[in-house]
Amino acid sequence: MQFKHPEILYFLFLLVIPILVHLFQLRRFKKEYFTNVRFLKELSIQTRKSSKIKKWLLLATRLLLLTCIVIAFAQPFFKAKDTKNSSNEMYIVLDNSFSMQAKGQKGELLKRAVQELLENTPENQTFSLITNSETFWNTDIKSIRTELQNLKYSALPFQLESAMAKIKSRKSAFNKDVVVITDAVGLESKQLKSIDSDFNTYFIIPEAEQKNNASIDSVFIHQTLDDFYEIGLKLSAFGEKDAALPVALYNQNKLIAKTLTKFETKDKTIYFTIPKKDFHGYVSITDNGLEYDNNLYFSISKPKKNNIISIGTAEKSNFLSRIYTNDEFNFNNFAIETLDYNALEKQNTIVLNELDEIPQALQTTLKSFVEKGGNLVLIPSAKTATANINPFLKIFGNIQFKSLENKEKKVTKINFNHPLFSGVFENKINNFQYPKTKTSFAIAGSNPAVLYYEDQTAFLTSISNPISSVYIFTAPINLENSNFQQSPLIVPVFYKMGINNQNNGVIALNIGNNNPFLVDATLSKDEILKVKNETETFIPVQQILNDKVKMTFNDFPEQAGNFGIYNQNERLQNISFNYNRTESDLAQANKEALSDYKTIDSIDTVFNSLQTDRTDSQIWKWFVIFALLFLVTEMAIIRFVK
Repeated sequence: MQFKHPEILYFLFLLVIPILVHLFQLRRFKKEYFTNVRFLKELSIQTRKSSKIKKWLLLATRLLLLTCIVIAFAQPFFKAKDTKNSSNEMYIVLDNSFSMQAKGQKGELLKRAVQELLENTPENQTFSLITNSETFWNTDIKSIRTELQNLKYSALPFQLESAMAKIKSRKSAFNKDVVVITDAVGLESKQLKSIDSDFNTYFIIPEAEQKNNASIDSVFIHQTLDDFYEIGLKLSAFGEKDAALPVALYNQNKLIAKTLTKFETKDKTIYFTIPKKDFHGYVSITDNGLEYDNNLYFSISKPKKNNIISIGTAEKSNFLSRIYTNDEFNFNNFAIETLDYNALEKQNTIVLNELDEIPQALQTTLKSFVEKGGNLVLIPSAKTATANINPFLKIFGNIQFKSLENKEKKVTKINFNHPLFSGVFENKINNFQYPKTKTSFAIAGSNPAVLYYEDQTAFLTSISNPISSVYIFTAPINLENSNFQQSPLIVPVFYKMGINNQNNGVIALNIGNNNPFLVDATLSKDEILKVKNETETFIPVQQILNDKVKMTFNDFPEQAGNFGIYNQNERLQNISFNYNRTESDLAQANKEALSDYKTIDSIDTVFNSLQTDRTDSQIWKWFVIFALLFLVTEMAIIRFVK
């Protein structure tokens, strides 16, 4: 037992006073007996004995009364077992990612967690709250009650490392109590390494009752017909797959198609046919799982002809004119001597077709062209000097040509996962007609190949950046050196290299993806583009590139939906944004990774545990009660004991 004010114990010396008073009352007097009272002798002896007992009882109660009063004022207590952490700072990390939309026994996991915080957090408790999207430093539950009640789901996935980095940035002389509330979906063991070993960390893992969920993953143009698009929708199912799923397609918020589908496997693709014109809408499913992945917003703009220039001799470019036809492309071929450099900036794709030498001025122009979003295709000449071509390649990435090899090789392997072949093949093809080359350049570089030779070296490789690509063949493909022009592969390869996806594809961007987006617009220095819809408006990071504007959206918009890109009041282009589907699989909850950490069932248990372990047991009230009891006992002795 310890005392808050031990100096008050000196007042125990006051116990001497009742002892002295008692001794004074016990002084002996000489007794004289008179004859007329001698008969009372025996009664007097009995009375004196009773009086001594009463005085001893009164002395004992008064000593105990005074002792209890003095000890009560000294405020005795028993020290708590975890008192060294009683001054710890409190941090609460709350996961508000979309997986917390799942329903537990008492409703949606996030809403229930917020309700428990509001009900069980002591009003005098100071803490900091960190969510995926917001942070509140050194606050209390009354101050952020409204913000908690209005807390929305975040498109940002739960990142424990980010939350811990924020906590560590708050330098303090005190240790930290950290309470992490998350369903552990996507939580990896390596993320737990970010937790400081000095932190007193608790995990609360709310769990969904059922983990069945279906999501719309992506949409793409499967086939382009004369008057229609056939679009494909990729769906995924997690958990049980028995129930049929309603799927609806909306354009400008108007229902244009509806169907039912059933999952035979985890993944399924269904198809809709829509008119070949501007589309600005979404596809929707209805299930009993998460809500955030039930809508996928997308836009399809009227196709624009892609501008393509081939630089080389006309004889070697004839095959390109048969691929880049007038209905989809504006194709022109120029010899290097007659090339108009001013026309290059207006192109979508430039093909360097077996140039013996690339002039320095052209190299500089092509560098700027690729930086502004243009695609570049390089077909080398057998007469190309590596001393000329390698400095040019170094501008774009780490690929270098070695010496020319006079050895016949066959192209035997396709990299089906390469973006160039996205949506090209329904099934992997192995028995195609193998094209071959007589001479080819060996290359050094780590970029993945698009087409492989039989010796696993690259026939076609690429260097990609967020807005453009540079495609590099390692051999001339003229008819004398190769039969690649007769191969079925040549059409999809050059077709995909020639088109600009933003002009001829589906626009459905993920929120948080920082890849730049190009918009055709000519702006003055004082003009800016805005992105807006009926409920949200924001100004993205943007850079003017001649007749284009490069935009970066970062973490905007806050809500998925269909938007428009505006220059003042003029609508330039439709664009759509969606939430990333990383949270759709609720079976990803990784509770096993937390086996070495304290897991508690509720926030109420955390606060009760901390209060029990860190609050000293104050017992001075008991001494006040004992003092009152001794006072009552003294009054009873005075009144009833004779």
